[in-house]
Amino acid sequence: MTHVPEKLCGIIGHPLGHSLSPLLHNRAFELTGFPGVYMSWPLPPERLAGFLGAVRTLPIWGVSVTIPHKEAVMAACEELTAEARDVGAVNTLYWQDGRLWGDNTDVSGFMAPLEAHVRPGQRALVLGAGGAARAVLAGLRRLGLAGVAVASRTMERTEALCREFDCTPVAWEDRVRRSVDLLVNATPLGMQGEREKLSPWPADAFGLGLTVYDLVYRPLRTRFVREAESAGCAAVTGLEMFLGQAARQFTRWTGLAFPANEARELLRGVLDAGEAA
Repeated sequence: MTHVPEKLCGIIGHPLGHSLSPLLHNRAFELTGFPGVYMSWPLPPERLAGFLGAVRTLPIWGVSVTIPHKEAVMAACEELTAEARDVGAVNTLYWQDGRLWGDNTDVSGFMAPLEAHVRPGQRALVLGAGGAARAVLAGLRRLGLAGVAVASRTMERTEALCREFDCTPVAWEDRVRRSVDLLVNATPLGMQGEREKLSPWPADAFGLGLTVYDLVYRPLRTRFVREAESAGCAAVTGLEMFLGQAARQFTRWTGLAFPANEARELLRGVLDAGEAA
């Protein structure tokens, strides 16, 4: 029997201790029979250039890109999808016709669960001004909202992002004064580890009728989500975006349909067990 070589994929970022991408994609490869293996490659910024050189010399089939590399990897791509150009950040590397492409699947992942929660004419506030916020803003401007604002701790970066996406900059200390219908956490506050007990929003500032969307998926129910739900808000967890963006990555690399139901069951089990521990 002919041996089919494994196709090497993986995720780069710093830090990577929280990532469930290896578990998710390896299980998807197994379920679909794709001959691949997906690894975790912790990569501080000073090692990025060396890694991108290795992508061109080693049999690396695809790469997931996360904090802090989503903007820096763009220069290494020979081609960019429309989504990557629209966002100005890349979260997926893949080969097509011998050329290295950059894609951004965060937009489709972010948008997937919003239909049930957002209507044209509403207002949104995005917390954070990094690579994740760029994908959020690219998605929100497709919804016909009455207004989108951004708040982060660095006003200079907030203003630059708002000029690019035609939205309103808000000082971090003034964020709770905004009247909005959708509140999106695109910061790492609440992420498992040293930031887990933190929230980007005061518990007493949640209002009835507000929908909150946390891009952090581990833990599944962050402090931000728990306090919002306690105040009567609707909440979307980061698991939805994570699954949506991973599904498109998987199809980019394999040409196969992503096993969404099995993937959701797998991750919910892992995340629920982590919260119960």
